This record gives sequence, C-alpha cells and structure tokens, in this order.
Amino acid sequence: MSASALPRMTADEFIAWALAQPEGERYELVNGQIVVMAPERLAHARAKLHIARRLQDAIAAASLPCEVVIDGVAVQVDDTTVYEPDVLVRCGPPLPGETLRITDPLIVVEVLSPSSRSRDAGLKLADYFRIASLRHYLIVATETRTVIHHARDEACAILTRIIRDGALRLDPPGLWLDGIFPGEPGP
Repeated sequence: MSASALPRMTADEFIAWALAQPEGERYELVNGQIVVMAPERLAHARAKLHIARRLQDAIAAASLPCEVVIDGVAVQVDDTTVYEPDVLVRCGPPLPGETLRITDPLIVVEVLSPSSRSRDAGLKLADYFRIASLRHYLIVATETRTVIHHARDEACAILTRIIRDGALRLDPPGLWLDGIFPGEPGP
C-alpha cells in the first residue's frame, strides 16, 4: 500500500506503522498524513555527518550535558506531526536507548535537498518552533555553503540570520558551532 493511500494517523499510530516498514525506507507525518522521504545523495549524508561531528565537538569543548543525534529518531511536534531531522541536539538527562521520539530538542538541523527544500524552509520552520524547547533551527544549503539560522530569543521572537562563514553562538551558553562546511577551519 502506498503512503498516499493510507488513512490519517496519530503520532503513536505512525511510529508503530513506520517501525513495521522495510529497513531503509523513511517517512514523516505531517498533520496526520504520511510523507515519503526521498533517498539521500552522498553530499547530503556527508554534510549531516560533518555537522553532527562539529556539534559533538562543541558540546564536548563546553562540557555540556547534551547529546547529538543524527537522523533516525523522530521529533514529535504534536499528536499528528512527526519529523525526522538530519541532526538534533537535546540537553538534559540521557534518554533510554529504546527511545523512538524526542519531544524536547534544543537545536534542529535540516540539510536541504531538492525534494525537501520548500518544506524545510516553510512548514517545518513553523512546526519546529511550536516545540517549546527549541531554540535554534539551522537550514543548511551545501551547494551555496550557506546556513539560515533561525533562533528563538528570550522574548520568544524568531530571529533569522544568514551565515556564510564564521562561528554560530548557540544555546546553551558556551556552545559555538564553527567549521560547518568541510574544508572550513575549525577550532
């Protein structure tokens, strides 16, 4: 049965359904509807691994109680919307290894691909910031070596910066992300 032929689902139904799908197939749930995720290009996979490593290095350097997760773990926005970001950072006590979804990410990263470009910059932007814990949403365009950094400030306003080089100051305090693109200098 194709994803478009499936009935609307809740987040719980979707997680159970997705676990039963063949290995390697990836889906998201958007307002109760299943969206099939296209296979990734090698450049996309390399970029998200590089960013995850840079975030892990920054967390270790700042001695923060945070964890970097590279795709595969769902981020639940609400009862009918579940995304699978390329990279996320969650802080706090470690979650059990059996955890399938995270509801309190601090940082979410999406690396743009041709099939997800408009959704990552539009719908996901609005949806991710419905999560109270989210402070930063990074949209990474590898072909232009650009990061669109959306950040929630103390007054809950969403501020946007376009970064082409240099370091990003992220929350929690002391977390700096640099060397975002391969070939850029790190610390």
